[in-house]
Amino acid sequence: MNAVLASAFWYLGRGTGVTALVLFTIAVALGIGVRSGRPLAGLPRFGVHQLHRTASLLATSLLAVHVGTLLLDPYAQLRLVDVVLPFAGAYRPLWLGLGTLALDLLVAVVVTSLLRDRIGRRAWRTVHWATYAAWPIALLHTLGTGTDASTTWFRWIALVCTVTVAAAVLWRLTVTDPRRGLQSEQQPRMATSSGVGGLS
Repeated sequence: MNAVLASAFWYLGRGTGVTALVLFTIAVALGIGVRSGRPLAGLPRFGVHQLHRTASLLATSLLAVHVGTLLLDPYAQLRLVDVVLPFAGAYRPLWLGLGTLALDLLVAVVVTSLLRDRIGRRAWRTVHWATYAAWPIALLHTLGTGTDASTTWFRWIALVCTVTVAAAVLWRLTVTDPRRGLQSEQQPRMATSSGVGGLS
Protein backbone atom coordinates (compact mmCIF):
# COMPACT_ATOMS: atom_id res chain seq x y z
CA MET A 1 0.00 0.00 0.00
CA ASN A 2 1.12 3.54 -0.77
CA ALA A 3 2.81 5.11 2.27
CA VAL A 4 0.77 8.31 1.94
CA LEU A 5 -2.48 6.33 1.80
CA ALA A 6 -1.44 4.20 4.77
CA SER A 7 -0.63 7.34 6.73
CA ALA A 8 -4.02 8.82 5.80
CA PHE A 9 -5.80 5.71 7.10
CA TRP A 10 -3.82 5.92 10.34
CA TYR A 11 -4.66 9.56 10.99
CA LEU A 12 -8.29 9.06 9.96
CA GLY A 13 -8.62 6.08 12.28
CA ARG A 14 -7.19 8.07 15.20
CA GLY A 15 -9.27 11.17 14.52
CA THR A 16 -12.57 9.39 14.08
CA GLY A 17 -11.95 7.29 17.19
CA VAL A 18 -11.43 10.31 19.43
CA THR A 19 -14.30 12.24 17.85
CA ALA A 20 -16.61 9.24 18.20
CA LEU A 21 -15.74 9.05 21.91
CA VAL A 22 -16.61 12.73 22.39
CA LEU A 23 -19.92 12.36 20.53
CA PHE A 24 -20.67 9.14 22.39
CA THR A 25 -20.12 11.03 25.65
CA ILE A 26 -22.52 13.76 24.52
CA ALA A 27 -25.09 11.14 23.47
CA VAL A 28 -24.90 9.37 26.84
CA ALA A 29 -25.19 12.63 28.79
CA LEU A 30 -28.15 13.75 26.68
CA GLY A 31 -29.73 10.31 27.01
CA ILE A 32 -29.59 10.71 30.78
CA GLY A 33 -31.14 14.15 30.32
CA VAL A 34 -33.96 12.73 28.21
CA ARG A 35 -34.76 10.16 30.90
CA SER A 36 -35.06 12.92 33.50
CA GLY A 37 -38.19 14.23 31.78
CA ARG A 38 -37.12 17.83 32.35
CA PRO A 39 -35.99 20.60 29.99
CA LEU A 40 -32.22 20.84 29.67
CA ALA A 41 -30.29 24.08 29.06
CA GLY A 42 -33.49 25.81 28.03
CA LEU A 43 -34.42 23.12 25.50
CA PRO A 44 -37.73 21.28 25.71
CA ARG A 45 -37.62 17.53 26.19
CA PHE A 46 -38.19 16.78 22.48
CA GLY A 47 -35.26 19.07 21.63
CA VAL A 48 -32.97 17.20 24.00
CA HIS A 49 -34.20 13.94 22.48
CA GLN A 50 -33.37 15.15 18.96
CA LEU A 51 -29.88 16.23 20.03
CA HIS A 52 -29.38 12.84 21.70
CA ARG A 53 -30.47 11.06 18.54
CA THR A 54 -28.27 13.19 16.29
CA ALA A 55 -25.20 12.76 18.51
CA SER A 56 -25.81 9.00 18.64
CA LEU A 57 -26.08 8.70 14.86
CA LEU A 58 -22.97 10.79 14.30
CA ALA A 59 -21.02 8.78 16.89
CA THR A 60 -22.12 5.51 15.27
CA SER A 61 -21.17 6.75 11.79
CA LEU A 62 -17.73 7.88 12.95
CA LEU A 63 -17.26 4.59 14.77
CA ALA A 64 -17.94 2.76 11.51
CA VAL A 65 -15.33 4.91 9.75
CA HIS A 66 -12.92 4.33 12.66
CA VAL A 67 -13.22 0.55 12.41
CA GLY A 68 -13.18 0.57 8.60
CA THR A 69 -10.00 2.63 8.35
CA LEU A 70 -8.25 0.47 10.95
CA LEU A 71 -9.11 -2.61 8.92
CA LEU A 72 -7.41 -0.97 5.92
CA ASP A 73 -4.49 0.42 7.90
CA PRO A 74 -1.47 -1.91 7.56
CA TYR A 75 0.04 -0.53 10.78
CA ALA A 76 -3.00 -1.46 12.91
CA GLN A 77 -3.10 -5.02 11.51
CA LEU A 78 -6.72 -5.36 12.56
CA ARG A 79 -8.49 -8.48 11.34
CA LEU A 80 -12.20 -8.81 10.66
CA VAL A 81 -12.51 -11.38 13.45
CA ASP A 82 -11.06 -8.82 15.88
CA VAL A 83 -14.00 -6.53 15.12
CA VAL A 84 -16.52 -9.21 16.08
CA LEU A 85 -14.83 -11.43 18.66
CA PRO A 86 -13.49 -9.67 21.78
CA PHE A 87 -9.98 -10.36 23.12
CA ALA A 88 -8.86 -12.33 20.04
CA GLY A 89 -6.47 -9.70 18.67
CA ALA A 90 -2.70 -10.05 18.60
CA TYR A 91 -1.99 -6.40 19.49
CA ARG A 92 -2.91 -5.41 23.06
CA PRO A 93 -5.69 -8.02 23.19
CA LEU A 94 -7.23 -6.73 26.43
CA TRP A 95 -7.57 -3.11 25.31
CA LEU A 96 -8.53 -4.03 21.75
CA GLY A 97 -11.02 -6.55 23.14
CA LEU A 98 -12.68 -3.83 25.20
CA GLY A 99 -13.18 -1.83 22.02
CA THR A 100 -14.70 -4.86 20.32
CA LEU A 101 -16.97 -5.46 23.31
CA ALA A 102 -18.14 -1.83 23.24
CA LEU A 103 -18.77 -2.12 19.50
CA ASP A 104 -20.79 -5.32 19.96
CA LEU A 105 -22.93 -3.63 22.62
CA LEU A 106 -23.54 -0.62 20.38
CA VAL A 107 -24.46 -2.85 17.45
CA ALA A 108 -27.03 -4.55 19.69
CA VAL A 109 -28.43 -1.14 20.64
CA VAL A 110 -28.62 -0.01 17.01
CA VAL A 111 -30.25 -3.23 15.81
CA THR A 112 -32.86 -3.23 18.57
CA SER A 113 -33.54 0.46 17.94
CA LEU A 114 -34.28 -0.33 14.30
CA LEU A 115 -36.56 -3.18 15.42
CA ARG A 116 -38.11 -1.23 18.28
CA ASP A 117 -41.67 -1.44 16.96
CA ARG A 118 -41.38 -5.21 16.55
CA ILE A 119 -39.66 -6.20 19.77
CA GLY A 120 -41.56 -3.79 22.02
CA ARG A 121 -40.52 -0.83 24.12
CA ARG A 122 -39.61 -2.86 27.20
CA ALA A 123 -37.18 -5.14 25.36
CA TRP A 124 -35.70 -2.17 23.50
CA ARG A 125 -35.18 -0.25 26.75
CA THR A 126 -33.51 -3.25 28.40
CA VAL A 127 -30.97 -3.55 25.58
CA HIS A 128 -30.60 0.23 25.39
CA TRP A 129 -29.23 0.18 28.93
CA ALA A 130 -26.15 -1.50 27.40
CA THR A 131 -25.11 1.98 26.28
CA TYR A 132 -24.29 2.85 29.87
CA ALA A 133 -21.93 -0.13 30.00
CA ALA A 134 -20.48 0.51 26.53
CA TRP A 135 -19.37 4.07 27.31
CA PRO A 136 -16.81 3.30 30.10
CA ILE A 137 -15.64 0.25 28.16
CA ALA A 138 -15.04 2.43 25.09
CA LEU A 139 -13.20 4.98 27.23
CA LEU A 140 -10.93 2.28 28.68
CA HIS A 141 -10.30 0.95 25.17
CA THR A 142 -9.21 4.39 24.00
CA LEU A 143 -6.98 4.93 27.02
CA GLY A 144 -5.39 1.49 26.68
CA THR A 145 -4.85 1.16 22.95
CA GLY A 146 -4.98 4.69 21.56
CA THR A 147 -1.69 6.05 20.28
CA ASP A 148 -2.57 9.47 21.69
CA ALA A 149 -3.47 8.19 25.16
CA SER A 150 -0.27 9.54 26.69
CA THR A 151 -0.62 13.04 25.25
CA THR A 152 -1.77 15.95 27.40
CA TRP A 153 -4.51 17.05 25.01
CA PHE A 154 -6.09 13.59 24.95
CA ARG A 155 -5.93 13.23 28.72
CA TRP A 156 -7.86 16.50 28.97
CA ILE A 157 -10.46 15.16 26.52
CA ALA A 158 -10.78 11.94 28.53
CA LEU A 159 -11.12 13.93 31.74
CA VAL A 160 -13.80 16.22 30.30
CA CYS A 161 -15.71 13.19 28.95
CA THR A 162 -15.56 11.49 32.34
CA VAL A 163 -16.65 14.61 34.24
CA THR A 164 -19.49 15.19 31.76
CA VAL A 165 -21.00 11.73 32.21
CA ALA A 166 -20.43 11.78 35.98
CA ALA A 167 -22.13 15.18 36.24
CA ALA A 168 -25.05 13.95 34.14
CA VAL A 169 -25.48 10.90 36.39
CA LEU A 170 -25.33 13.01 39.57
CA TRP A 171 -27.77 15.52 38.09
CA ARG A 172 -30.15 12.70 37.15
CA LEU A 173 -29.99 11.18 40.62
CA THR A 174 -30.75 14.50 42.30
CA VAL A 175 -33.56 15.63 39.99
CA THR A 176 -37.14 14.57 40.52
CA ASP A 177 -38.95 13.54 37.36
CA PRO A 178 -41.97 15.87 37.01
CA ARG A 179 -43.96 13.02 35.50
CA ARG A 180 -43.45 11.04 38.69
CA GLY A 181 -44.46 14.07 40.69
CA LEU A 182 -47.72 14.14 38.78
CA GLN A 183 -48.22 10.46 39.46
CA SER A 184 -47.53 11.03 43.14
CA GLU A 185 -50.35 13.54 43.32
CA GLN A 186 -52.69 11.04 41.72
CA GLN A 187 -51.44 7.96 43.58
CA PRO A 188 -49.65 9.05 46.77
CA ARG A 189 -49.33 5.59 48.27
CA MET A 190 -47.71 4.06 45.21
CA ALA A 191 -45.29 6.98 44.82
CA THR A 192 -44.26 6.77 48.46
CA SER A 193 -43.37 3.12 48.16
CA SER A 194 -41.57 3.32 44.80
CA GLY A 195 -39.46 6.49 45.03
CA VAL A 196 -36.98 7.62 42.37
CA GLY A 197 -34.41 5.02 41.51
CA GLY A 198 -31.38 4.90 39.26
CA LEU A 199 -31.35 6.45 35.81
CA SER A 200 -34.61 4.99 34.59
